[in-house]
Amino acid sequence: MRSAHIDSYYAASANPAPAHPALSGTLDVDVCVVGGGIAGCSTALHLAERGYRVALVESKRIAWGASGRSGGQAIAGYACGQQKLINALGIDDARKLWDISVESMALLRDRVARHSIDCDLQWGQMNVAIKPRQREALQAEQHDLEEKFGYRQLRFLEGPEVQALLATQRYCAGLFDSGSAHLHPLNYTLGLAAAAQAAGVQIFEGTTVTQLQHGEPVTVKCSTGSIRARFVALCCNAYIDGLAPQLDARIMPVGTYIVATEPLGEARMTALMRENIAVTDINFVLDYFRRSADHRLLFGGRVSYSGLDAFDTKSATRKRMLKVFPQLSDVQIEYAWGGYVDITMSRAPDFGRIAPNVYYLQGFSGHGIALTGIAGKLVADAIAGQAERFDLFTKIQHRKFPGGTLLRTPALVLAMLWYRMRDLL
Repeated sequence: MRSAHIDSYYAASANPAPAHPALSGTLDVDVCVVGGGIAGCSTALHLAERGYRVALVESKRIAWGASGRSGGQAIAGYACGQQKLINALGIDDARKLWDISVESMALLRDRVARHSIDCDLQWGQMNVAIKPRQREALQAEQHDLEEKFGYRQLRFLEGPEVQALLATQRYCAGLFDSGSAHLHPLNYTLGLAAAAQAAGVQIFEGTTVTQLQHGEPVTVKCSTGSIRARFVALCCNAYIDGLAPQLDARIMPVGTYIVATEPLGEARMTALMRENIAVTDINFVLDYFRRSADHRLLFGGRVSYSGLDAFDTKSATRKRMLKVFPQLSDVQIEYAWGGYVDITMSRAPDFGRIAPNVYYLQGFSGHGIALTGIAGKLVADAIAGQAERFDLFTKIQHRKFPGGTLLRTPALVLAMLWYRMRDLL
């Protein structure tokens, strides 16, 4: 029996989607994709469009994980920032990676239009500064992206200009990006799955992969059958659950939390946010928010590095929301939810191979709405023999989290306390 989506605003407003059967018996395909989020659905779609026989297996249901419940902000670039990529790879490869991230936004736009995906795609995103040093950081970011990477879709806003867009005194500056966007992530992922199925992908829900038997072909052992495949693409992210132990230690599951208010009505919502953009502050433990299609405020903030919700998600996130918009003190929270995303030590994405015919995508570090989509295209290209761009990502060196699976969480909790203190200074 397939699992239900987590109880969220997205699940309550999801487009109708078919149930997919569990795998039964043995199947032979060209490629088996493991994981039914954006990365997996994108990989499957691109491979099917190239003529490959593809099976996609999902242990729960399509978009059950972060792809179906995230903040929904599709942002150019990487969670680690461009300077880390320059330090790791040099300016030339860092430029190529930036160009791939910009291409991810064009790919997102094209897919939504070409497959008629109803996901409330809206363009415009702004990073905002709370402190003067953060204002300077935004100015430096704009300078670097324009001068080093030729990105010309940014506009710097001083405090009064930010306040003309947002009814809050919290921010002293903003960096507006007309090339980034936001959307309903569950409906987007369901739309990708529908496009993949229409292209010929066989989709199986309620099908847990229990073991990979490497070879040519790879045998993918599942809870309800098995699949023989020339290639495998692991797109499990935070839910890889020991399937590839060598990958487990390089990511950390992090709990994230979002709330949705009751509908505010168009007039009150527009007074709160004059334009339909997504907003993110640049604290290490950040807040982010946007409007929904039915005039709610969707607000995410707070993370947990020590396991899912240790205290009341609704009241804790509401307090953060009221720091930004105290005028919402009379507004009820109708939905509150949380779940895991995966991060890497450096916050750079971790793509590669664990065998010549077994690829993986992970470590999007909370920056995955657009990047997961282009990652699927890159791994499909690599399987088809065009691996140059995929291999740019394999050059990024990734460290394991210290302490192993037993001690890495408390070690990270201590580290995050330092960053939270820094946000307050």
